[in-house]
Amino acid sequence: MGYEEQTRFLESSGDYRMIVRRLNEVDEIVALDESIVRELLNPNHEPVKLKLNYSLAHATVKSGLSTLPHRFHEASEVYYILKGTGLMHIDNESHKVSPGAMIYIPPKGVQYIENTGSTDLEFLCIVNPAWFPEAEEVV
Repeated sequence: MGYEEQTRFLESSGDYRMIVRRLNEVDEIVALDESIVRELLNPNHEPVKLKLNYSLAHATVKSGLSTLPHRFHEASEVYYILKGTGLMHIDNESHKVSPGAMIYIPPKGVQYIENTGSTDLEFLCIVNPAWFPEAEEVV
């Protein structure tokens, strides 16, 4: 199902007013870092122009796995942990994370997250400016 079918909106005076998406209606992709991602909102991929600079995605890392070390050249990123436990690595720092944890990842920071639990690690990712493929590289 494409964005246009998933998007529910109200239009008033030509302005885009509302988008509602459900996680289970968004296709899964395997991201460059090998996490399972569902892109919920990205102004670069919407059927109409949006006045926002960030993107929002839901990511999953299966038990016993980790994402590949990667970085964004110009974008900062925020993770918000929803389920599971993990170990977040940014450059030379590591920190345990669990539901309710927020992690700020600075531009150019080499990052990866390990799932250290027995269930899926799920988190929201906010990227500013909005994610596009050329902005990210595996290192």
